[in-house]
Amino acid sequence: MQLGRFTIEQLSEGQFELFPDGKINRTPVDESISGYGASSSGNNLAGINPVYVTDGTHHILLDTGLGWGLDSGSSYTDVSNIETNLDVFGIVPDDITHVILSHLHYDHTAGSSYTDSTATTRPAFPNATYLAQHAEWNYALQEVNRGEVSSEFYNLDDIYRLYANDYFALIQSQNKEIIPGITLIRTGGHTPGHQIVKIQDQGVTAYFLGDLIPTETELNFFDQPTKDADPLEMKKAKVNLLSTAYQEKAFLLFYHSIHSKIGQLDKDRDRNFVLREI
Repeated sequence: MQLGRFTIEQLSEGQFELFPDGKINRTPVDESISGYGASSSGNNLAGINPVYVTDGTHHILLDTGLGWGLDSGSSYTDVSNIETNLDVFGIVPDDITHVILSHLHYDHTAGSSYTDSTATTRPAFPNATYLAQHAEWNYALQEVNRGEVSSEFYNLDDIYRLYANDYFALIQSQNKEIIPGITLIRTGGHTPGHQIVKIQDQGVTAYFLGDLIPTETELNFFDQPTKDADPLEMKKAKVNLLSTAYQEKAFLLFYHSIHSKIGQLDKDRDRNFVLREI
């Protein structure tokens, strides 16, 4: 889609099954499922949808997906799947100038790097600056130290290497404009350093939501005490964002939706939010 001077493309990696032990596997897409669903074995199903944004000069990724390494049917273990998606738009990894990570959970960051034939960790986007919140980095280290390393949460092995090699810039402020029209907004809630991305130009606005609102089915669902570090902060951030986005007639970009990945807010007769797809 076109938003002012920005072109926005969603880079869907497909549908994935999330297992209780933290493993994630690709599954055939079930057309009957919208948002989070359940597989025949009762496990959660979710989409993985990084976003590419460009104004022709800056080439920006919003989250990096899972990468090829988790697709058991693929032999491309040294290439992030996001590279294949970018190729559709004539973009190669070297073109990417910024990688914005909503937070450092594995399902949002695994495509940031790969291991080459010499067993060396390499950035998937060698000319990019990787942007995350300083509070997120500190919290991730804390969680790893106490054993929270399943793929639903943090696995920082490759991230450590990118950080050590100065690919990361950690953001300290609540709001940070990285280029004109692209602003990082720290929401907290899901994790202390969770951030969303506001894209705005020529009076039109879009929000990349990360895990603040992972799918369109969670527009009116506010309580996720087992999934969020601070459920009350999460609820406040969601209420504020939905109110603002509704007033702005903003576009919402959903990271984990299977089908309805983008749309604008409307309200039904009960004053509940509903998504008007584009």
